[in-house]
Amino acid sequence: MHRLSNQLLRWPSRPSLLVQGISRPISKNIREQSSHDRKEFFKPISGLDMPRAGGIATMMRLPHKESSKGLDACFVGIPFDSGCSNRTGTRLGPRQIRTESCLLREYNTQGAAPFASLRVADIGDVSLSMYNIKKACESIRKKYKEILENDCVPLTLGGDHSISYPILQAIKEKHGPVGLIHVDAHADSSDEMLGEKIAHGTPFRRAFDEGLIIPEKTIQIGLRGSQYSVKDGGQSWQVEQGFRVVPAEECWYKSMSPLMAEVRDMMGQVPVYLSFDIDALDPAFAPGTGTPEIGGLTSIQGLEIIRGCRGIKLVGADLVEVSPPYDTNGTTALTGANLLFEMLCALPGVKYSD
Repeated sequence: MHRLSNQLLRWPSRPSLLVQGISRPISKNIREQSSHDRKEFFKPISGLDMPRAGGIATMMRLPHKESSKGLDACFVGIPFDSGCSNRTGTRLGPRQIRTESCLLREYNTQGAAPFASLRVADIGDVSLSMYNIKKACESIRKKYKEILENDCVPLTLGGDHSISYPILQAIKEKHGPVGLIHVDAHADSSDEMLGEKIAHGTPFRRAFDEGLIIPEKTIQIGLRGSQYSVKDGGQSWQVEQGFRVVPAEECWYKSMSPLMAEVRDMMGQVPVYLSFDIDALDPAFAPGTGTPEIGGLTSIQGLEIIRGCRGIKLVGADLVEVSPPYDTNGTTALTGANLLFEMLCALPGVKYSD
């Protein structure tokens, strides 16, 4: 007993960080700094420290935080698909995207170091009603108002595209009307769907009606698919309001980099929201979605669009319409996870090695 007491007394007094059961001493110089003159950055758990199949399934296995307070950016899920018009299942999107994100590493191939630049964590999912779209939208708006009040940039894991509407409502309360980069197979600008004003085909009509977006600084990229009329063409209403529309046919066989240079000039220094529907990509690359359309963008073009947002004043972004029940091998969710990571890399304040 005496020897045991001595051993306990000799236990190291240096504080440690406990991560997944591994104890690391905190360096003396970090301990001596006050919380006012240093910023604690969070990093994903590396596959070199924990097997990919292990760990808690947060986005990129980042720490989970209860709120956005003290964060520069956050990943947040909205498990909602009550606005879907065809195949449902995207309510399961946030969970599956997080699961597939364990493959991601902390730097992209362009030298972006988001986790050495911004304080980022996963703040979980928005709690909402699955049975009342209007109530769900109000819950989303309130949650995002709280996130934005903490000066945190939300990166959203959807969920169907109806969620962009209440997010933009909250964005306007913080930043005023914003520019919009909308990447999608569909315009999502219908006035109604089967008599309803809120659905995944109407968010940007509602955003226009409420002055949430700046029409002349709104661009839609990748639109395609069969149409309801010859006149419509999927873009007539938007063009009349001042939107720029880039149909998928104008993207075929091309790099998106020249287009994104035009988009950067178009946006200038206004706050901008990026909304990326996974069905913008061709079903060959992203089959797990509710309303797939052939002839879409490649995953390379998707990367070019998001990386082309570097230099734009992004104040939020979403990745929507991943539907795991139709994603039998996880490719769509994995692609979505990668695109969300690239959105993080494109945020203002992220340092690059170049």
